[in-house]
Amino acid sequence: MSSAMTTADLNGKQRRILQYLRRKAPTKTYFKSRLIGEELGMTAKEVGSNIRALQEGDYDVDIEKWGYSSSTTWKVSV
Repeated sequence: MSSAMTTADLNGKQRRILQYLRRKAPTKTYFKSRLIGEELGMTAKEVGSNIRALQEGDYDVDIEKWGYSSSTTWKVSV
């Protein structure tokens, strides 16, 4: 039995972030927490705390914390 998280383990905010990244990642690589939050109606802090669960799970996107300048930047690949 795998201990990896599935989409069923995610809360609503995490699901929305994952859907957003799946939709945008094929044409974009870098995402700022602040800008994700603006599009999804969340704060940058909410995005940052919820995106960590997506990093730990086994999903079809790879998320890596990339940098920090005015908001955390995430490198996302599909």
